[in-house]
Amino acid sequence: MPFRPARNAIALTFLVFSLLFSGSSCAIRRRVISRQGGNPAQKLQVAGEATLIEIVARQYRAIHDFSATADMVPALGSAEKNHITEYKDVRAYILLRKPAFIRIIGLYPVVRSKAFDMASNGASFRLYVPSHNAFIEGNNRVIQPSPNKLENLRPQHFVDALLVLPVDLKTEKVLLENLTDEDQASYILHVIREQNGQLRLLRTIWFNRTNLHISRQLIFDDKGNILTDARYSEWKLYDNVPFPKHFEINRPQDEYGVVIDLVKMEINKGVADDKFELEQPAGTTLRTVGETPPQPAAAPATSQGKTDRQ
Repeated sequence: MPFRPARNAIALTFLVFSLLFSGSSCAIRRRVISRQGGNPAQKLQVAGEATLIEIVARQYRAIHDFSATADMVPALGSAEKNHITEYKDVRAYILLRKPAFIRIIGLYPVVRSKAFDMASNGASFRLYVPSHNAFIEGNNRVIQPSPNKLENLRPQHFVDALLVLPVDLKTEKVLLENLTDEDQASYILHVIREQNGQLRLLRTIWFNRTNLHISRQLIFDDKGNILTDARYSEWKLYDNVPFPKHFEINRPQDEYGVVIDLVKMEINKGVADDKFELEQPAGTTLRTVGETPPQPAAAPATSQGKTDRQ
């Protein structure tokens, strides 16, 4: 028989370990790996870049619009500053229509009076906060962050988190990471783009390897800082479309976040144009953010209230 060193080495290794650990004084314990949120008996799925990219695209294509009732826990502060204040038991109504129309109405606990109302068409937004008698409007982009964190709130942040955009293979490239250990089992798509001869990390999209559902998305700014950290769990079928029931959305630089648990969900039933219209209530103070402050003489009072431009 010809000599096979590789096979003989394996056999020798097995023999040595058998002799070492066959004594009665040595205890052997087999551990079953039970990762957080996983079933120990559930096998891990195997997928490549193309499959994961298609999962994101298919999920995005499946939804044209939705209307949802949700329990919401908004929070102000950040883990980095070791201070977070949560506001529990807020009931929210969320309306969304692609590509970027969204309306979110939040109601206070118990009395269910309006806590906030915000809407966006993708380019501009409007936000009404009754407790501050404030009506804020402006560009969706936060060009210069305001010390007033309320003025940094944008409905578009929720669109980016609720609907994970497909990868644009014409302008973007991906790198696949398999992060599987005793604590978790995830595939991570690193979405990058070349700009001015340098590579920039745009997003990372995480997939749970037990079911290949999207479990997390990180969105980064030009300097590599996290803009949005969105986590998804408890995927269910709503009108035959898979969608997560539980969301955790954090904006660390803006120092706010929100936890969303869906109570009721209707997908692709149609949402009319007027549902996204938010008019300024009479008597409220208007602030327009993202524009050059005009001279005082150019900002006369209106019939809807004073105009206070930033």
